[in-house]
Amino acid sequence: MDIEKTLLHATVCYLIEGKQVLLGMKTDKIGKGCWNGYGGGIEPKETQLRAAKRELKEECGVRTFQKHLKKVAIIDFHNTKSDGTTFVCRVHFYITEIWRGIPKKSKEMETPTWFSFKKLPIEKMMPADKQFLPLILSGKKIIAKAKYGPFQKELLEPMEIKEVDSLPEN
Repeated sequence: MDIEKTLLHATVCYLIEGKQVLLGMKTDKIGKGCWNGYGGGIEPKETQLRAAKRELKEECGVRTFQKHLKKVAIIDFHNTKSDGTTFVCRVHFYITEIWRGIPKKSKEMETPTWFSFKKLPIEKMMPADKQFLPLILSGKKIIAKAKYGPFQKELLEPMEIKEVDSLPEN
């Protein structure tokens, strides 16, 4: 049986090459069985940028510098668990076009695959990702809110998405 994870602060990073984005297949926890960017929880006393950099190294084996990470979104995910309790996870999204190493699979993310911006694997992505990822890849910066049901399998309401000119670093 899957265990519902409670996560309050996280990062996700997308590697971009030309008009392609690298996605991995999640093997565990939130997003299991879905194509996703690379990321995870922000550890105590860790900055968002350091967390994004660390998660890229852990999940796909590449290194980047904080100065090459460009913040593109802040999304608050309001999650309802199967027992009725709720929590909000604020996720800071980044893209980078500069890194070292060759992306590889890891325990958490298998099958690193490049997808054209125009041919994303929408049918195998998390419900909210289908709505915001095309905006991010088109160059927009967003602040958004999504309300998920148990195990983040379905959106309980339409997403609220606001395009912005800039994003706070924190």
